[in-house]
Amino acid sequence: MAKNCHNDYKMKFANLPFSFEENYSLRGKSTPSGFTVDDVIQTGVDNPGHPFIMTVGCVAGDEESYEAFKDLLDPVISDRHGGYKPTDKHKTDLNFENLKGGDDLDPNYVLSSRVRTGRSIKGFTLPPHNSRGERRAIEKLSIEALASLDGEFKGKYYPLTGMTDAEQEQLIADHFLFDKPVSPLLTCAGMARDWPDGRGIWHNDNKSFLVWVNEEDHLRVISMQKGGNMKEVFRRFCVGLQKIEAIFKKHNHGFMWNEHLGYILTCPSNLGTGLRGGVHVKLPKLSTQPKFEEILTRLRLQKRGTGGVDTASVGGVFDISNADRLGSSEVEQVQLVVDGVKLMVEMEKKLEKGESIDGMIPAQK
Repeated sequence: MAKNCHNDYKMKFANLPFSFEENYSLRGKSTPSGFTVDDVIQTGVDNPGHPFIMTVGCVAGDEESYEAFKDLLDPVISDRHGGYKPTDKHKTDLNFENLKGGDDLDPNYVLSSRVRTGRSIKGFTLPPHNSRGERRAIEKLSIEALASLDGEFKGKYYPLTGMTDAEQEQLIADHFLFDKPVSPLLTCAGMARDWPDGRGIWHNDNKSFLVWVNEEDHLRVISMQKGGNMKEVFRRFCVGLQKIEAIFKKHNHGFMWNEHLGYILTCPSNLGTGLRGGVHVKLPKLSTQPKFEEILTRLRLQKRGTGGVDTASVGGVFDISNADRLGSSEVEQVQLVVDGVKLMVEMEKKLEKGESIDGMIPAQK
C-alpha cells in the first residue's frame, strides 16, 4: 500500500519563523476539532511564494481557528487587510441599490463582469479539515437548499463524480467551474483530499448565477455575465445570496459570521465580505506604463492574469478586482471596482490617441 509521506515532512511549531518564547502559548494548542498550528501554516511552509499573487501562507480549519490561533493570525490579518485591528468591527451592505453607476462600463474594453463570495456553514469544519463524511453532508445539504430556488435562480446541481473529463475541462475553460486541484496552495492545505468526492457545481438555467460546493470554501456564490454591466451582476449576486442564506437558516444551518471578522472563510485573505468583484478588461497600453502598478494600488485594486489566479495576461487583458475584503462593505468594494475600472478605461482611450495621462493619476483611495 502506498504511503502518504506528507506528514513526515510537516514543519513543527519549533521551526516557525517567529519567536518561540513570545508565542509559547500556541505550542500544543488545538481547536475542539483537532486543528493545530502545524495545520494552519503547512501550506505556507510548502509554498513560500507565488509568481502572480500575494498569498498569506496559512489557513483555518474550523470556525474556532481564528480565536485559538489569534496570536499568529491577528498579525497576518492586520498585514493583509491594511492594519485591521483586533478591536475593529466589520460592516456589511448587500443592498444593491446603494451602488452608484456600474451599468455603463464600456463593453469594447470590459469583456465580462463577475462578483463572487464564499460562505461557510456552521456546524462543520472547513475544507482543510473536513472529513469525507462532513463533505458529503455539506453537499447533500447544499443540493436540498439550492433545489428550492426559483425564478431567475432556478437551476440544477452537477456533481463532479457525474462528469466526464471532457465536460469538466469545458466548464473550466468557460470559467464556470473551479480548476482541478493542481494548485499547491490547495493540495498542501489538505483541501484536495478524496477529490472529486463531494464536490460539484450548481448553476441557474442560463449560467449567470453559480454555486461551487466544497472547493476552497463550503460554498462559493458567483454572479457573472458578458460585458460591462456590473450593476446587474451585483443585483443578481445580492438577491441570490440573500435567498440562499435564508434557505440555509430555514434548515437550521446559518453561515459562520462574527462582528469582528465578518464572514469566516478558509483563507484569512477572504475574511470580511469574502467578496471579489472583478472584470476582464483590455488595457494593452495602460498596462505597459511604468505607473500601472501604482495606479492599481492607489485605486485599491489588484490584477490577475487573463486566465485567473495562476496565469499571466494575454493580449493586455487583465482580471481587475477589489483588493480589500475586511473592514468595508460589499457595496463599497464593488464601488471601488466600478469607479476604478471606469477611470482606467478612460486612461486607455487617452493613450490610444497618443495623449498624456499624467493629469489623470488618482490620489490614494
